[in-house]
Amino acid sequence: MTCIIIDDEPLAIKLLESYASKIEDLQVIGSFNNALEALKILREQTVDILFLDIQMPEITGIEFKKIINPDIKVIFTTAYSEYALESYDLNAVDYLLKPITIQRFLQALEKVTQKKQIVQEIKPTTDYFFVKTEYRYQKLFFSDILFLKGLSDYVAIQTKEGKVLTLQNMKDFEKDLPKDRFIRVHKSYIVALEHIDYIERNRIVINKEYIPISATYKETFWNKIDNK
Repeated sequence: MTCIIIDDEPLAIKLLESYASKIEDLQVIGSFNNALEALKILREQTVDILFLDIQMPEITGIEFKKIINPDIKVIFTTAYSEYALESYDLNAVDYLLKPITIQRFLQALEKVTQKKQIVQEIKPTTDYFFVKTEYRYQKLFFSDILFLKGLSDYVAIQTKEGKVLTLQNMKDFEKDLPKDRFIRVHKSYIVALEHIDYIERNRIVINKEYIPISATYKETFWNKIDNK
């Protein structure tokens, strides 16, 4: 994987470069103290990961994320925790608070790997996919999944057999799961249409579990149900 680092603090750049040098399959192809200076390399070369500081002159990391290729996996780095919620709304892979430890750096890279894995493994021509849980890849059949529940940095996948936890986010599952079989009904829930037992008011019941339908997803959900 290739990455670039953007931070207006030279010591922060050196620290991330040092961490990256310890990862055999990670190559730093550029480091910049100004986000606008990095635009050229982002346009000319394939970049997998962007370590992006938030508080910078001319343009902030938040603003910069909105104008670059959305396929680039962004890991925000900052000394300020108040930007965490907005960064996740922008579908950032992770949010690293300074001073950044090697453990958190490695955890962020692991999230990138899992995002790539979920995109590669969920294919419309198959009836299963693999998801990383703890230290193994678990094979899951679409037909066995009842619903998914977002739990901060984790997603709990409820199957007929039990629960599988994965360090993933809901937006990736929403994008990659088959649209004819799964639908998001709440910030924290994606449900399998085939396993809905019944719907009452603004709630779905699956296997005695009550799942709320939020106002944000209500219209899309009912359009899907009406067209079934």
